[in-house]
Amino acid sequence: MTAPKNILAVIAPHVGGRAAGAGLATLFPGEANVTVVEATDEDPAALRAAHVIITALSPVTAGHLAAAPDLKLVQCASHGFDYVDVDAARARDVLVCNIGSSGAESQNVAEQTFALMLALAKQLIPAHTALVEADWALPRLQRSLTELCGKTLGIVGLGGIGQEVARRAVAFDMSIVYAGRRRLSEETEARLGGARHVPLDELLRTADYVSLHAPLTDETRHLLDAERLALLKPTAFVINTARGALIDQDALADALEKGALAGAGIDVFDPEPPTPALRLLKSPNVVLSPHVGGVTRETLIRIALAAVQNVAGFLAGGQPRDIVC
Repeated sequence: MTAPKNILAVIAPHVGGRAAGAGLATLFPGEANVTVVEATDEDPAALRAAHVIITALSPVTAGHLAAAPDLKLVQCASHGFDYVDVDAARARDVLVCNIGSSGAESQNVAEQTFALMLALAKQLIPAHTALVEADWALPRLQRSLTELCGKTLGIVGLGGIGQEVARRAVAFDMSIVYAGRRRLSEETEARLGGARHVPLDELLRTADYVSLHAPLTDETRHLLDAERLALLKPTAFVINTARGALIDQDALADALEKGALAGAGIDVFDPEPPTPALRLLKSPNVVLSPHVGGVTRETLIRIALAAVQNVAGFLAGGQPRDIVC
């Protein structure tokens, strides 16, 4: 086949929609025809003609793949790729790539992780609310205020984002343990403050803060279920800036309501946006944000460029980076 030329850019409404994708075509001058939509099946003709799909958190299902006979590449504009049916793509010999090696999202997700950790440790939301309501809450709040210094941070998934979190934890004089499929090199562990690789259950038993940075797969869905959440200390905090379905949200709400956990900072939900019935919206001692860990102005530019550069290289006949299947 000749070099692919038709690109379908699917920018979901909750990450900016057509407005966010408006400049995408200008990044492929003379190289491709770019159609921007908000849902993968919005323009059947464009889907049918697509050689490449660039998707920003919008699903690409087996049905979408079957409807695009000339499709060769699905480029995810994110680290995550759980919204693409990778098994169906593999069966069709369609490559699926993310932007993992670019580091485009790493800095801001790490900053968001620490924003949530600090908000919990310093009780910023209840402190702010109390003052607005003319309640000098110092005597009450000081019983729950804590420091990050000297605490153990358990990182589940010490990839690019997890390592950015670890680097910041070193600056806060935190001890670091991590769980994952493989142990990193001794040099990397030393650079990250002497981080130690431990089994997941040991991490959960010992950590004061547990921060999730693993991809969502069949193996990691509900990685923190009721049984594993029960391993955490009652003084521990859970932070999730990766994917909502890594945690059983009802089990987390149970633990918070029973006082079995000190608190949780959550930036991602299952589904997104969450429904009003989500119990975490009313759970005690939570700090919630609407999946903003990767959407600063600076981050969005880096994400777009990383995705476009990978596709452009593929259009030119090169091997794309960050192939997940």
